[in-house]
Amino acid sequence: MIDLSLAGIAGAFIGIVAAAFAYGPVVRTVERWLRASGGPDEHETTELSLLRRAVLAADILLFAGAGYWFACALAG
Repeated sequence: MIDLSLAGIAGAFIGIVAAAFAYGPVVRTVERWLRASGGPDEHETTELSLLRRAVLAADILLFAGAGYWFACALAG
């Protein structure tokens, strides 16, 4: 059985909100770095779109997991 605490779920929600705020600066930094290495063409534009989705998914997983863990550790 999965044991989900209210504190853990609240921490995960706060982590998702933090991921939403962190998404913009991270994507801008990665895009700037990729564009500096060479100008984007049509194929690279599709890759940038996939990269944005991957960054968002990684941010959500990382921040939600960290928020859940931190809230559970604080709540005991």
